Amino acid sequence: MRKPATCLAALLAATLATAAAAEGELNLYSSRHYDTDEKLYSDFEEATGITINRIEGKADELIARMEAEGANSPADVMLTVDTSRLKRAKDAGILQSIDSAVLEERIPGNLQDADNQWFGFSQRSRIIFYDKADVAEPPQTYADLADPKYKGQVCIRSSTNAYMQTLLAAIIEHEGEEAAKSWADGVVANFARDPQGGDTDQLRGLVSGECDIAVANTYYFARALRKDVKGLSDSVDTIGWVFPDQDGNGAHMNLSGAGVAAHAPNRDNAIKFLEYLSGDQAQVYFSAGNDEYPAVKGVDLAESVQKLGDFKADSVDLSAVADNIPAAQKIFNEAGWK
Repeated sequence: MRKPATCLAALLAATLATAAAAEGELNLYSSRHYDTDEKLYSDFEEATGITINRIEGKADELIARMEAEGANSPADVMLTVDTSRLKRAKDAGILQSIDSAVLEERIPGNLQDADNQWFGFSQRSRIIFYDKADVAEPPQTYADLADPKYKGQVCIRSSTNAYMQTLLAAIIEHEGEEAAKSWADGVVANFARDPQGGDTDQLRGLVSGECDIAVANTYYFARALRKDVKGLSDSVDTIGWVFPDQDGNGAHMNLSGAGVAAHAPNRDNAIKFLEYLSGDQAQVYFSAGNDEYPAVKGVDLAESVQKLGDFKADSVDLSAVADNIPAAQKIFNEAGWK
């Protein structure tokens, strides 16, 4: 008797899951798109003898895939960027809580999920950049971005961008929803153009003259200091930067993080991988390879990152910030932030 297609699919998924449980393997679902991460993976394999099998894609696609795979998912670890995506993964039920003395000791408490379902391993600060020739008094705080004196000057990303959602969610955590709504309204009024492109495009907007002020993550600019980035590196000397809120909460930080999959067939290996990411070798490479800030304090920074200077970072609990993501999106929508 011929088996229904659904039964065959379930059988195949179960077979894959059993095969994935073979000793010495780790199935990594990753939405980090940096070629430099290859060294992170090869160093782990060399140190442990564990082979990493990778599935790469956009975060939402991977979350949907893991949901569809259910208990038969071969995924051991999900690695992605930004608190908002880690929250979506947790809310989808595709991660599990773990106990690790190593992670508790190494990763600061504000960079961990309250239920230990995800941990942050590298950070980026979302700061203000400006054209030094045209802006004599650049904004010094995130609130300043909504000041009418900067009308028509600000280039910034779409409200659907995870980095923007987390920034607004942090403002909600610090100031409340009413203040966050006023801020969003004010920034929209100061747009130099409709939100478009990625962070590098915001910085290129300064070079092209489309805007005088831009908001971007630090590692996009640090990368242009370290190597040639078309349309940006040749003009970095014309761009100034401000780490906002240095007399207040400090500059907003978003992160890259990971969690162990809810049905991980290689759970022990998954925890080993997360612990490896918190080690000095991997932490140094997050900075040296991708111009990020390590999550672990005291780790050496890449020269490109050091050039940005010292600053006060916001130490808000990113697990609490994650809970504000739905409210942040609602505020963006109400403000007409495209």
